[in-house]
Amino acid sequence: MTTPVDTGLWLRSYHEAPEAGARLICFPHAGGSASYFFPVSTALTPEFDVRAVQYPGRQDRRNEEFVPSIEELADRVHAALIPAMEGPVAFFGHSMGSVLAFEVARRFEASGAGPLVVFASGRRAPSVIRDESARFRDDATIVAEMRALGGTDSRVLDDPEMRAMVLPAIRNDYRAVEAYHAEPDTTITAPIVVLTATDDPRTTVAEAERWHRHTTGNGALHTFDGGHFYLEKHAKRVVSVIAETLRELTR
Repeated sequence: MTTPVDTGLWLRSYHEAPEAGARLICFPHAGGSASYFFPVSTALTPEFDVRAVQYPGRQDRRNEEFVPSIEELADRVHAALIPAMEGPVAFFGHSMGSVLAFEVARRFEASGAGPLVVFASGRRAPSVIRDESARFRDDATIVAEMRALGGTDSRVLDDPEMRAMVLPAIRNDYRAVEAYHAEPDTTITAPIVVLTATDDPRTTVAEAERWHRHTTGNGALHTFDGGHFYLEKHAKRVVSVIAETLRELTR
């Protein structure tokens, strides 16, 4: 049995929402941190209570060891979120965060109390495999990919000291998500709402749409332009998709 851990260590709340109709738990991308979702919290509060997962090894947890696999990270996040699963709860994950949200949802459903919905953003379905191991070759390769995908302030990548601080987390997370795979018949009962960019170099629309094979519930697909981090360009529309979905499910 999973042993509960300190929820406050794993979850960040940036705005109070005592009268919220539902809670949204956000899972960051590879190398990302909880603060990436500060704008989402700003936009959805107070109607919804937005919390963001803080992975070990970054920001205020930078002195902690990284978690080397999606499966272990899902186990630890699941344990940490148990006290936060009161009332209606939804999961939103971007990129690596999508597969992590899916795996955490699986663990909660196994114990009988899963999320209302999982928003899977910027990531191909768990059963779709690509060989991207070349990304781990050297720091220059990783930095080049980070520049191409966006989502990281160029000043961070240009500064040697700051770059040295973020690269270990990126490398760890890339390895973890590259090693992860789910069988085609691995499903959750919660609906999966897919958000993806038509010009994302890491995910085609067809690969993203296959998320719907991993749910026995309903699904929806929302497409954007703007590359892997499309949600920065289309922040208002992304927030609208989240809010309208949660209103419908909690009506």
